[in-house]
Amino acid sequence: MDLPNEWIALLALVFLLGAKHGLDADHLATIDGLTRYNLRLAPHRARWCGSLFSIGHGAVVLLIALGVGLAAERWQVPEWMDDVGTWISIGFLTLLGMLNLRAVLTAPAGEMVATVGLKAGLLRRLQATSHPLAIAAVGALFALSFDTMSQAALFAVTATQHGGVAHTLALGAAFTIGMLLADGANGLWIAGLLRRADRRARIVSRVMGLMVAAISFAVAGFGLARWLNADVSAWYEGRELFVGGAVIALLAASFALGAALARDARPPAASAT
Repeated sequence: MDLPNEWIALLALVFLLGAKHGLDADHLATIDGLTRYNLRLAPHRARWCGSLFSIGHGAVVLLIALGVGLAAERWQVPEWMDDVGTWISIGFLTLLGMLNLRAVLTAPAGEMVATVGLKAGLLRRLQATSHPLAIAAVGALFALSFDTMSQAALFAVTATQHGGVAHTLALGAAFTIGMLLADGANGLWIAGLLRRADRRARIVSRVMGLMVAAISFAVAGFGLARWLNADVSAWYEGRELFVGGAVIALLAASFALGAALARDARPPAASAT
């Protein structure tokens, strides 16, 4: 039996939300820290830190979605939570933008720029681990936050409109797969950059830092515009896939831009004497 078009669109949207969540500054910063630590102690595992972190994070998302899905018939999300979530998101994104912009502007010329995250900074000591289960546990701990739990609860409640627990788990899996792809690719990319640690890697890290800051400011500004102006909020309805895809595309473009600038900035080979 074919699934209805609106269900396919919902799955695609949740998948994109998972990929976008995987590119969150806290994910980028934590995977950066885990990868740096493992390059010294367990280099064979360093490139898998992003995937292991995401697996632990996704397991908690699935559990939250399952719990909310089972309770959805007896509990409705309070309307005030939408406003609270919006303002928490705006505040955190603005602060993340400022911190990452500062990191780029103050980084010494000979060092790579590390992405800055709020939870990553508070829980930096947890990044000093190399056991696969411990890395996954760090990801699970990071999922115990308002933004992650509210997203999981939202699409769990939405899934109940299409069916039961199976639909809730399907959306949770779509979110987790999107996040796993983003975090896994990020872990591989960071491990490659850190192994190089040359001028090209330093330029790419600066471009990515600026892009993370710019996207944080842009998403915070768009959230504020939606809250203040009903017309902006109405325009956004039905365009969630487009906006989520645009954020991911911008980050991917920054990878390519950084690599291109790094190639152009290579010093000329010394001429033979």
